Amino acid sequence: MKKLMIAALVLCSTGNLFAQKYMTRTGKVTFFSSTPVENIEAFNNEVASVVDAKTGDVVFQVPIKSFKFEKALMQDHFNENYMESDKFPKAEFKGKIADLSGVNFAKDGTYNVKINGKLTIHGVTKDVSMPGTIVVKGSSITASSKFNVATADYNINVPKVVEGKIAKQIEVTVNTVLNQK
Repeated sequence: MKKLMIAALVLCSTGNLFAQKYMTRTGKVTFFSSTPVENIEAFNNEVASVVDAKTGDVVFQVPIKSFKFEKALMQDHFNENYMESDKFPKAEFKGKIADLSGVNFAKDGTYNVKINGKLTIHGVTKDVSMPGTIVVKGSSITASSKFNVATADYNINVPKVVEGKIAKQIEVTVNTVLNQK
């Protein structure tokens, strides 16, 4: 019985050595819309994310109302008119690191990856593939990516009156630090 207890204790205490998940609730996502008339930029520091180093699963949840703009009126229009954030309160990405074998989560370094999955914005889900970078440093990783999102693909209607002020392709940048759990 004593040996069984010791074995159980050893297994429980080494469980953390094999932790495979990295998490954050303070991830950062920004977007940028560039037109000849006006540039619009917003940032969100309340992104929840999990990366599973063992399976390559990646999940990001982005609360829409947490995007901050330079001008309060832009933020109001974004939430009420374009994103309908009361109806669609979050955007979400669920996918996998396609080339997981090329990332060594046990060794500090920078790894370029491809991430495939489903991106849901404004109630519309699309298959996406995007480049990314994972920087491993100790017990944390930095995950980053830059990609474009077409407003029309996600049924985000831009009224004709402001059509020239909002780009049809929005540049999205993800840059977040996740800690091992």
